[in-house]
Amino acid sequence: MEKKEYNKLVRDYFPELMKEKGREAEFEELSSSQYSEKLMEKFNDEVEKFRNAGTDRLLSEIVDLLEIIYAIAEHRGITESEVEFMRQLKKNRSGGFRKRIMLKTMDDK
Repeated sequence: MEKKEYNKLVRDYFPELMKEKGREAEFEELSSSQYSEKLMEKFNDEVEKFRNAGTDRLLSEIVDLLEIIYAIAEHRGITESEVEFMRQLKKNRSGGFRKRIMLKTMDDK
């Protein structure tokens, strides 16, 4: 059987899940710099999946985006708690995006 090449970041339990399913797969643990690069690739992939998701896949794609964001933050030394704290702080100071407000123009001062 011919092997398909992926070279993409996968979730932590993926190797075990493939083994349980009897699938042959090759994995590699990435260096820190390789991991940074693959995290950004995965983020871009997940954003694209989210953009194209139908209603039935929307929640799953949002969850995948959150997971990759948390992984990026952790890799850069930021905890999930810190992300959530800052998110709440910014929301309390400036609001969220629920009012659908679009800035059209503003003076250049």
